[in-house]
Amino acid sequence: MANQLKQAFFQVFTLTSLWVTLLLTVFFRDQPVEMLYLWRLAGIAAIAAVLFGVMYNVLWNHFTLKPLWNILIGSILSIAGGMGMVWLFSVEMFDSISAWWPGMLLLSVILHTVAFYFYARANSKKSAEELNKILK
Repeated sequence: MANQLKQAFFQVFTLTSLWVTLLLTVFFRDQPVEMLYLWRLAGIAAIAAVLFGVMYNVLWNHFTLKPLWNILIGSILSIAGGMGMVWLFSVEMFDSISAWWPGMLLLSVILHTVAFYFYARANSKKSAEELNKILK
């Protein structure tokens, strides 16, 4: 499990680094980049890697919490991580969206609930197919 999580972390870290670099190249092509800003980009990639490479994997595949707790933990950590990434990208952008965090959290809970419904449905179907194969 540790190797799988480490691999997922580095995959998400690498893809996020490349994606943010591409977006900066497209939208901020003519602006110079300070060396310290590269560490902010690494921070953005690290937060995304922890959230999407590790936290969701552990939360949905290894923890045995009730779905409500998984939804709440996933929602709170994803909003906190997202706000942290925005702050690392631009303090001015963070200041302009920080007042909206309650609405973002509510939307995140709703979307995590919908995602859990589809995840649980697909997982149940997969388990049923595996049991049917064993019975045959």
